[in-house]
Amino acid sequence: MKKSMKENGNMPNEHLHDLMVDELKDILGAEKQLLKGLKKMSAEAENEMLQQAFKEHLQQTEGHIERLKQVFEHLNMKPRSKTCKAMEGLLKEAEEIISDFEDSPAKDAALICAAQKIEHYEIASYGSLATYAELMQHDDVAELLKETLSEEKETDNKLTEIAMNSANVEQTQPA
Repeated sequence: MKKSMKENGNMPNEHLHDLMVDELKDILGAEKQLLKGLKKMSAEAENEMLQQAFKEHLQQTEGHIERLKQVFEHLNMKPRSKTCKAMEGLLKEAEEIISDFEDSPAKDAALICAAQKIEHYEIASYGSLATYAELMQHDDVAELLKETLSEEKETDNKLTEIAMNSANVEQTQPA
């Protein structure tokens, strides 16, 4: 295996390396935690488009985990995760929303709100990680992270569309 730029002492912005690795472990843990949360959110959603969006994001999340493993490989490191406290809290909040709005017509809207909070956390994480990778000239890593960032943004936009077109709009029943 070739030596990393850090081992050669030639990495620009080397002061970001340990931060990036710590954040990579955190987001890998977050993605793993999210798998379980998305299954539950999909099962709880009543709107078919929302159910499908959660199922699609579940598949994407599996891909995000694989992509993160590639990132670790590019950095000549074993992929290791740690428990993400932020995701833990966001998923706990999602469970509370499911419970609080169980019999409410606003349940899908509440699920979208919880899901978008999660997406925004992921967008912030992947955006920062891509920036660190760029500044350290880990170009392959930056591209992988930007790919995931783009997918997270697409999911957020899709959730907004579902909210605006159906889940947040009161459905009138024919008389």
